[in-house]
Amino acid sequence: MKSTWKAAVAMATAATLLTACAGETGSGPNEKVTLTYANWSEDQTPAMEQIAAEFQKANPNITVKVQTLPWTEYWSTLQVGAAGGTAPDAFWMLADHFREYAKGGQLLDLSDTGLDMSVYPKAVTDAYTYEGKTFALPKDFDTNGIWYNKALFDAAKVPYPDDTWTWQDAQDAAEKLTDKAKGVWGIAAPIDPQGGYYNTILQAGGQIIKADGTASDFASPASVAGLKFWTDLQAAGSSPTLKQLSDTEAVSMFENQKVAMYFSGAYWAFRFHNSPALKGKVDVAPLPQGVKRATVTSGIGNAGYAGTKHPEELKKFLAFLGGTKAAEIQAATGTVLPAYQGTQQPWLDAMPEFKLQVFIDAIEYGVPLPIAGNTAEWQGLAAEHLAPAWDGKKPVQEAAQEYQAAVDKVLAKQ
Repeated sequence: MKSTWKAAVAMATAATLLTACAGETGSGPNEKVTLTYANWSEDQTPAMEQIAAEFQKANPNITVKVQTLPWTEYWSTLQVGAAGGTAPDAFWMLADHFREYAKGGQLLDLSDTGLDMSVYPKAVTDAYTYEGKTFALPKDFDTNGIWYNKALFDAAKVPYPDDTWTWQDAQDAAEKLTDKAKGVWGIAAPIDPQGGYYNTILQAGGQIIKADGTASDFASPASVAGLKFWTDLQAAGSSPTLKQLSDTEAVSMFENQKVAMYFSGAYWAFRFHNSPALKGKVDVAPLPQGVKRATVTSGIGNAGYAGTKHPEELKKFLAFLGGTKAAEIQAATGTVLPAYQGTQQPWLDAMPEFKLQVFIDAIEYGVPLPIAGNTAEWQGLAAEHLAPAWDGKKPVQEAAQEYQAAVDKVLAKQ
């Protein structure tokens, strides 16, 4: 009980600190206003500060303070702040958390900003629309590809992945690339929905959530096939175990050159680009094909707190975040793939060593990240129910049925 109380106090304190500088003055035409803008990425903070500075040049009466929290604290702090009236004015939002905040009336309605929403990928704008209203403006978008280590491929004399690869090609390559004596695995196979099994379920012709949003489809033959792609990699010893991936994140294992392939999103490009250890060693290719090509697509949205003291100034800032200038800054710095149509080329140019066009081309076969009911809740149950299949302790079909039942129970509450 004491530790729970301490955690609650810590979160409340963090929330207070996050918004301590939020404008306390009025917002008359000549009065100074301070807005806070929260994110979870130290890598992106410099670009966010540059964007805030550009906004302030045109709006000298509005100061924007960019504040960064670690991912491990971000959502708990935002939850406490939104419930207690101390949330930051502007903040990053993810699609799988969005509906709970929108349903709770904690997000500022941005439907009247006058922005042309057709300039963003529809999959991202749809993810931040609730009951016909827009509650977040797309900041960036992501699809998935195969990040791979060319040096490890060369050492094992395995051809690089390309757009002809099938699941079997990926699995065969992973086996050849694995060298336990050197502590190297061919691929990382964590229980990862967005970068992993969502994509293979879709590639197998399955679906994650049924069209009406009232039930999941994890136990269908196609979905089980999509899950089995990953459990087979674990069974073959081509991936670190779940325990090893728990001790060290898959992306860190890739950076440490302990795994040769990592299926994941465009958002890692900037981090890999800035890694001296990976210089000249990394590239990206399209995801392998199953029955068809598919990748989930999503993106961060810039949202505003409904309880802000300065709604008009906040809407102005959010509109700026959703505009071309902010997108161009993100692209030119290489920070992330911007969502605004026509602003992606500088992102490609910023990191020419990678075949980043892969991620833009993938939008043609992209499928929106599945959102239904309390997505964060049912998605959070995946490790509990799927881990036995990944560890080889339970048949994939059985684990999938148990996970489907758990997800459907959550969906029934909506």
